[in-house]
Amino acid sequence: MTESAFKKHQYELTAHLRDPENNPAPEGVEDRRLGIYRNLLYNNVEGFIASGFPVIRSIYSDDDWHRMIRDFFANHQSKTPYFLEISQEFLHYLQDERKPQPEDPAGLLELAHYEWVELALTVSDETINLDNIDPNGDLLNAHPVLSPVAWPLAYQYPVHTMSPDNLPDEAPEQATYLVVYRNRNDEVKFLEINPVTARLIHLLNENATISGQQALVQIAAEMNHPNPDVVIQGGLSAMLELQSYGIILGTLRS
Repeated sequence: MTESAFKKHQYELTAHLRDPENNPAPEGVEDRRLGIYRNLLYNNVEGFIASGFPVIRSIYSDDDWHRMIRDFFANHQSKTPYFLEISQEFLHYLQDERKPQPEDPAGLLELAHYEWVELALTVSDETINLDNIDPNGDLLNAHPVLSPVAWPLAYQYPVHTMSPDNLPDEAPEQATYLVVYRNRNDEVKFLEINPVTARLIHLLNENATISGQQALVQIAAEMNHPNPDVVIQGGLSAMLELQSYGIILGTLRS
């Protein structure tokens, strides 16, 4: 077999394995053997996606689910060969390639992102360095430092409560704010927060020198709150709670 003929044979084989309904098997290969590879490759990918997106899997019927995964398997051009990154490739597929279908729940993309985050943070190589952090520092008068393995998230849909029995038809008026974080035991957890705490986290991440009190005073001004001290005390309570979870590590040493 010439090199060009061998490459043609390879392309025919891989095309058939990805999409056997639309690509005939190459000549000279026993279908029984091909069937082993067809099932092995698809089942591996399908199983990995199902385990990475358990809520989405539970929402779809078997037929609708496998139709979607077959389309992903057949048509998506993955940019990585690593199994751990299949979930991210599936997220890209949903965002950029999948045409909306009647069976798709409202908020599908946000739900997929929410489920993907857990794996992404689990395998993240970010580490915590406490060299320049005072774990007992004054959260109001110094700069509170957020953990690099704590990710603030904002969604239009209540993704953390979505399930087959709880699928909103449209996004509610109030957005959902969450922090996904990896705790001291390397467990990934999710914490729901209110809009004020979400704004506080944003300000602390945005400005590496702002103190907790300065951030809360700014928030009180943005809210046009008649009593800024109420916002400051509420914000301090929120920061102490975040610190108890390891989301805030302490304060920056001066």
